[in-house]
This record gives sequence, structure tokens and C-alpha cells, in this order.
Amino acid sequence: MRKRLLFVLLFALSLILAACGGGSETSSDGSDSGSDGDSGSSDSQSIVLGTGGTSGTYYPIGGALKPIFEESEFVGNVTVESTGASVANIQNIQDGLNQMAIVMSDVAYDAIEGTGQFEGNQVDVQAVAGMYQNVVQVVAMADSGIESIEDLEGKRVGVGKVGSGVEQSAQKVLEAIDLTYDDLDKVTHTGYADSVQEMKNGNLDAAFFTSGVPNSNITDIMQQHDVNFVEIKGDVADRLMETYPFYKPFTIEAGNEAQYNLESEVQTVGIQNMIIVSPDLSEDMVYDITKRYYEYLGTDEVAVSALTQLPREESAKDLIAPLHPGAKKFYEENGLLE
Repeated sequence: MRKRLLFVLLFALSLILAACGGGSETSSDGSDSGSDGDSGSSDSQSIVLGTGGTSGTYYPIGGALKPIFEESEFVGNVTVESTGASVANIQNIQDGLNQMAIVMSDVAYDAIEGTGQFEGNQVDVQAVAGMYQNVVQVVAMADSGIESIEDLEGKRVGVGKVGSGVEQSAQKVLEAIDLTYDDLDKVTHTGYADSVQEMKNGNLDAAFFTSGVPNSNITDIMQQHDVNFVEIKGDVADRLMETYPFYKPFTIEAGNEAQYNLESEVQTVGIQNMIIVSPDLSEDMVYDITKRYYEYLGTDEVAVSALTQLPREESAKDLIAPLHPGAKKFYEENGLLE
């Protein structure tokens, strides 16, 4: 009898508590899922944006774009993820770990073609917008006798860390002038800072830097030593761009304090960076993201200088990867693909 009485009391208590609850359901984070609050569109999706190392340029770009993309009704929230950069980002998109990423065009080209680091593993890479270029900068000590790119023969040269984008660019430039490592007096696989230190110590004549302009390590050595910027132009640049379509011409301007404040301009080549997205994202979402990105570039609120280095009207031009249908629709509607 006592057990039955206890059961009846508990059942009655549960009915009272249910009535007090007002019929709404509460989600695990404490929010009222039955309310009409501004919790976002039911069709919104969370996005992981792959960038690069926290000390590089990709990561702060991701941080700047996060609130812009989160204004979209199609986006729930954006997680900016530090990664191993381009190769990892494309692989993560293929694996469904990232929905958006920043990558270099040469890596995207390899992924699309199934070559290089993506040998036998073609990836459907789709672009939202092109961005600034990683510029191939060859810097030589003024007393090294290196005036042209062909003068690297027989010299001591830093070519970047093994397997890095810098080394890949160095090898392609040497190939364009019919040189290999065997034609150099010394090759060091040093990063930017170590290459500069070796140049300061008299152990290197020149070094390759593939980065945005300016590169703080180049600025550092310029403050203490006279250097030459070695141009990549004419037939050499033409051969590079014909063989590797991800290269584009780039001019380091003279008298531009944001670009080393050089006395004479320097002609070279660069590799464009891009924002890419998963092909699985909806056309409506990517259209809205593209629109918001384009409008953001036209404001005074752009906090990362690299985002100002390409006129926004050129964001969709000459990309190595096809545009996502949503991005293509936006550019077509605004006459930006003509």
C-alpha cells in the first residue's frame, strides 16, 4: 500500500512540474528552443574556416572575416582554425572537417590536377574570391655580384625549408633559367629568419622569400645592410607563367613606404591566395558570403592590410580554381566577370 501511495504522489508531482514548464523545451545549453528569439535561421550552418599558423597572415585574416560572415542568416557561427595552411586546408575540406579555407593557388592547382602533393588525389576545389599575392622575392647582398636572376649560378643561396612553398618557388625559378641545385655553390634549407642571419654573417649571397610584401625579415636586413632585389621578368617570367599558370606578374613599387620604399621598382612574380569553400555549401549561403565579403572590402573597416592589396573588382578574375555557383552568381549579377 505504501509503495502504491508513493507512486501516486510522484506521478501527481510530475504533472504539476510539467504544467509549470509552460510546454516549452529547453536545449542543453539552457536556451528556450520553443521561443521566437533571435537564435538564427533554422537553416543556418556552422562553419570551420581553415587558416594557417597563428604567426602568419592567414590567421588574422580569418579573425577579421569571422564577424563579417557571421552576419549572414545562413551562418550560425564561424570557428577560425589554425592549421598547417594550404595543403592541410584543402585536405580538411575534402574530409569534411573545414567548410571554408584560405589557400595558395599553386597548392590548389596541384589539388585540382591531382599532381604534386595531391598526386593521384584530385580534389574539387571551388573558389569564393582571390586575394593578395605571395610574392617571389629574391634578395641578394649588394656586394655579391648578383644583379640578375641568372647570376645565382655559382652562388650561395637560401631556398627555404625542405618541402616549403618557398623551396617549391625557388626550384621553379631555377628551372626557368636552366639551373639546378648542382649549379649553385651552396644551398641552405633555411627559413626566413635563418636565411637573413646567414646573409648577415657572410655565409649566404642571396635567399628566396615567398610571402606578402613587405616581409619583415627583408626589412630587417635592409636596415643594416645594402641589398639588391633580383628581378624575375621578361622571358624568365613568361616561361614560369606559361608552365605554371598560378603565377602572376607583380611589381614592388618604388617610393611606396608600405613596400620597402625602394628607389626603383622591382618586377617579379607572385602566387595568388584564395578563399575556397566546400562544394557542399548551398548556393544561397555562398552567394551571401561572397556579397558580404565584397561589401566589407569596400569599407574603411578592413583591419588586415593584406586584404587591401587586390582591388575588390578583381576578386573573381583569373582564378586557378572554378568559382562556387553561389559566388559565380554574385559576380555575374554585378558585372564582375566581364
